Amino acid sequence: MSIFQTIADIDRELLSLLEKRCQLVADELSVTDVSLPEAIRRTEAVIEAEAASRSLSQSTRRAILRHVVSACYQVARPSRVAFLGPVDSYSHLATIAYFGDCVEYSPVASIKAVFEAVAAGQENENGGCEFGVVPIENSTDGRVVDTLGRLAIGEVNLTGEVLMSIHHNLLSIGKLDEIIEVHSKPQALSQCRRWLADHLPEATLVETASTTAAAAAAAASPTIAAIASLPAATRYGLGVLEASIEDNRDNVTRFAVLGSQKPAPTGNDKTTLLFQVEHRPGALADVMGIFKQAQLNLTWIESFPQPGRPNEYFFVVEFPGHRDAANVSGAIETLVKETRQVRVLGSYPCGRRI
Repeated sequence: MSIFQTIADIDRELLSLLEKRCQLVADELSVTDVSLPEAIRRTEAVIEAEAASRSLSQSTRRAILRHVVSACYQVARPSRVAFLGPVDSYSHLATIAYFGDCVEYSPVASIKAVFEAVAAGQENENGGCEFGVVPIENSTDGRVVDTLGRLAIGEVNLTGEVLMSIHHNLLSIGKLDEIIEVHSKPQALSQCRRWLADHLPEATLVETASTTAAAAAAAASPTIAAIASLPAATRYGLGVLEASIEDNRDNVTRFAVLGSQKPAPTGNDKTTLLFQVEHRPGALADVMGIFKQAQLNLTWIESFPQPGRPNEYFFVVEFPGHRDAANVSGAIETLVKETRQVRVLGSYPCGRRI
């Protein structure tokens, strides 16, 4: 038997096993309500518990099995996920990294539209999605105001997060000395401003709605370069003039996963909550004391104005721990008594950086 025939036999066996796995997933979903993210986490936990393969790295094994879980789940219970589009944007790449390749994806034009799609999914309306993915924070540019503003409305929950290393690439069909314009979304231009000043000081910076739109513009002229992802380069036939031109090589964007689910504790969770304090001296300091007494280490604190109420703010905080833990639930009960309002935006597993 030739090597090719042996490989073909293995491929047939793999397909047969995948058919069996799909059926088992369908059987499980007929009696339980396991979500796709939970199913992926469960499978990844099995991988982490085993010794690394000599041939495949842990990250490669995770990627393969995430795809398998996604495919089997989509057969048994089709899911739609909205993300801040378009295709090949960083939001798109983060969504695939979290949900796998086989989910039905719905790119939309704004953060507001992602929230609306998930809210519609909760109501089983046409065009609704079970999950959504939006950027919430960048290590260089800070919070994403539009996301915080929509979370304050309280339509959907935070059910997970994706921590994605962002590497910006200069793409073009021309050469570096031909470039007179550099196109990208404002955040990407900002995150590469030092490199651009050093290497293309005379180029005009043009803001676009997305990095993908910038790639499309670069495909039309050798004098235009785009700052975009490597998948965008492949899609639009662009050359990589320079890879990883971001000024901060530790540039990470955190994406929030939206949904209606309330994930169970995993032992490695975080909680995000919003509160509004009384408009009086010392009110915020009193609230901070509640977190200290509960031994909750605040890892993120943001404030933003309340519409129509000058000098009054909502506060969003994050800390390790699940809402079901005694110290967290106790702190929330005290906060309810000491603030104007408190809303838990989500307790969910801590994300892994990808």
